[in-house]
Amino acid sequence: MLIRKKQKRTKPVKFITELKLLTLKITTMTTVNVYLTFNGNCLEAFNFYKSVFGGEFPYVGYYKDMPKATNEDCNPISTEDAEKIMHISLPISQETMLMGSDTGGEWASGYAQGNNFSLSITADSKESADRLFNGLSAGGKVTMPMNSTFWGDYFGMFTDRFGINWMVSFNEKPMQK
Repeated sequence: MLIRKKQKRTKPVKFITELKLLTLKITTMTTVNVYLTFNGNCLEAFNFYKSVFGGEFPYVGYYKDMPKATNEDCNPISTEDAEKIMHISLPISQETMLMGSDTGGEWASGYAQGNNFSLSITADSKESADRLFNGLSAGGKVTMPMNSTFWGDYFGMFTDRFGINWMVSFNEKPMQK
């Protein structure tokens, strides 16, 4: 026969489990992509890239699709330039987008193979876009100050003090899928 020693009883411990709802916060991150500039053969080049990478162009815009300039300082678009690509993009992955355009008008004089690309930053907020633009353009040459555009982005361009071309944008009106 076993004799048990009398054990001191303690109060039962209550295990309280709380159901906590996990809220997933979807955050956007700043991304940097390459923006290629062509001398009239942008669509041909992007069709080639599409044949290699696959995918579809979410947007193809021509210079003729731009709203008429209301600024007297802006020259009208020539018939030749009107048929050129103003912007095209090809998603490569969830994080990477190949973007490009044809050069034309007053912009064409600076075109040369080898300098026909820019790094394109898509910021996660307007404040971040301004911070990146102001920081990176310090000591460089601003070619288009940050401003709201007809395509819905807050956008600007510059060449930094090391000669690298940059574009900064924040999409104020994201496209609906």
